[in-house]
Amino acid sequence: MKKYLLYLYIPLFLVACGESKQDATAENAEAAEAADTMLVNISAQQMKTAAIEVGSAEESVVSGSIRLQGTIDVPPQSTVSVSFPLGGYLKSTDLLPGMHVKKGQVLGVLQDMQFIQLQQDYLTAKERLNVATNEYKRYQELNANKAASDKVFQQSRAEMATQRINMQALAEKLELIGINARRLTSSNISKSVNILSPIDGFVAKVDVNIGKYTAPTDVLFELVNPKDIHLALNVFEKDVNSLSIGQRVVAYKNDDPDKKYEAEIILISKNLDADRMATVHCHFEQFDASLLPGMFMNAEVEVQNTKALTLNEDAIVRWQNNHYVFVETGANNFKMTKVRLGNQSQGKQQIDAPGINASTRLVTKNAYTLLMKMKNSGEEE
Repeated sequence: MKKYLLYLYIPLFLVACGESKQDATAENAEAAEAADTMLVNISAQQMKTAAIEVGSAEESVVSGSIRLQGTIDVPPQSTVSVSFPLGGYLKSTDLLPGMHVKKGQVLGVLQDMQFIQLQQDYLTAKERLNVATNEYKRYQELNANKAASDKVFQQSRAEMATQRINMQALAEKLELIGINARRLTSSNISKSVNILSPIDGFVAKVDVNIGKYTAPTDVLFELVNPKDIHLALNVFEKDVNSLSIGQRVVAYKNDDPDKKYEAEIILISKNLDADRMATVHCHFEQFDASLLPGMFMNAEVEVQNTKALTLNEDAIVRWQNNHYVFVETGANNFKMTKVRLGNQSQGKQQIDAPGINASTRLVTKNAYTLLMKMKNSGEEE
């Protein structure tokens, strides 16, 4: 029986091994195919006919402006998360994201039984303090005339101090939820409290709806102080030294490039991210309500002459929202390699890419011919 089972498992094992090898072969084939899509081969005659030229990038002195990209940012100290110290049900609010609010403005109204209880406790403690104070004064006179013992007098003084502490603690709690304890009487006890804006600004988020119960840990509204809104730009490592604090920046949006926003560089980060880029913070000369946190922005910074790796514009192609050059990998063989663009001056385009330097051989003219051949070859396959 054991022999029979062994003979039965052997074919299954061989089939499984065969499927595993097929899967691995398929994965390798897909990886190779993906790599091949960035490669192109062209004959010497085709290169001559298309006037394709091969050379190297140049170390050139570039002047003009650096084009940067970034987003509208808000520092942490300018973002306020509004919560409430006690839980309650939201009775009303008319806030919407984007609305402007003033400091002290009512953002919403909360209701809860514990608000009533807290006011009741305060007024009760206030009355008890009055009684304890009168008792203390009475025993003080009796003790002075030796009609009351020192122990009774001290107990009355301790009771008065205890009631004063209770009343003061409850007054602070009321102050925390926006109720003025000095104006509180038995005739104006309220079941509702107002949530007030702590700053002048605009509403970024509304995280609560009418009728919802909110806990003290819940963020009800998020407000932003527009005075500290700034522009955070991403700058390549090679361009960081071209910038300085106080330098002028002109920013614009994608959907309205003609409208310019003047800004000034106020901070240049001293560390680089994984893409070898630094962050430059700029402060706007004048606040515009249309500039919202997270909004994508373009910017230009005027710079003095800087040394950089440059190519003719004819050597750079744009494909699927990225820029590429064709690096020579052998005789008439080229690999399409992604590059980042920098400054542009007098027909020369600044580029930056790992592994590309002044000695790298690449296509310097009519690179689009290779792109068209690569795409056509892919469609035929």
